[in-house]
Amino acid sequence: MELAERFLLDALAYLECALGVVCYVLLKLVGSPYGRYASPGSAFELPARAAWAVQELPSLALPLLACAGAPAERLNRWPNCILLAMFLVHYAQRTLVFPFLIRGGKPTPLYAFLLAFIFCTYNGYLQSRYLSQYAVYADDWLSDPRFLTGSALWLIGMLINIHSDHVLRNLRKPGETGYKIPRGGLFEYISAANYFGEVVEWCGYALASWSIQGWAFAVFTFCVLFTRAQQHHKWYHEKFEDYPKFRKIMIPFLV
Repeated sequence: MELAERFLLDALAYLECALGVVCYVLLKLVGSPYGRYASPGSAFELPARAAWAVQELPSLALPLLACAGAPAERLNRWPNCILLAMFLVHYAQRTLVFPFLIRGGKPTPLYAFLLAFIFCTYNGYLQSRYLSQYAVYADDWLSDPRFLTGSALWLIGMLINIHSDHVLRNLRKPGETGYKIPRGGLFEYISAANYFGEVVEWCGYALASWSIQGWAFAVFTFCVLFTRAQQHHKWYHEKFEDYPKFRKIMIPFLV
């Protein structure tokens, strides 16, 4: 039974990588039709705050269940606990904090909400089950350069992501409407600083975990967010004649 589930977790990780590539191609073709790109008056929309909180919830609940439910054989090891805590901290912020900071967010189309909920359930199971039951690390893994570098990247990426979200929330003063050019932080160099932070965060997590499960999440995140960043970058240039020409899309000084 354990061997079968371990094989399943590896298969799900490879499938997640493949789905990331498929999403990249599809989103390049059709774009991301939600948020500012959603058609006005689309049917079956959900309030932004509630949609965000519920769609992210599985990635918070499933790791907690892994800790509280059946014996989590590997969570008596510090590397497994710290890696699962990284995952939990991110989704605690995205589920319990971020939605309630949203200011006037556009309604979320039902299909976008369902896709996000399904992914969070899928990936939440994959990461939490692997780390709680099957991931095996050497006794000195906490001092391994891969773990130390990955943990630092995870923290830096999370802080960039949170700060960039703060910048975006405060673009408009109370009562103002319309869109503005983001200023400050990494937005001085790239159009999608918040997405860059999240990609760095999960690449750090993948490096620290050194697992196909972790890297699958990082690959999927990059594939989805990079297409969204390209869409934002193009939109900014079309909407604002004075948009800084030197800004890159999502990777400072490069792309």
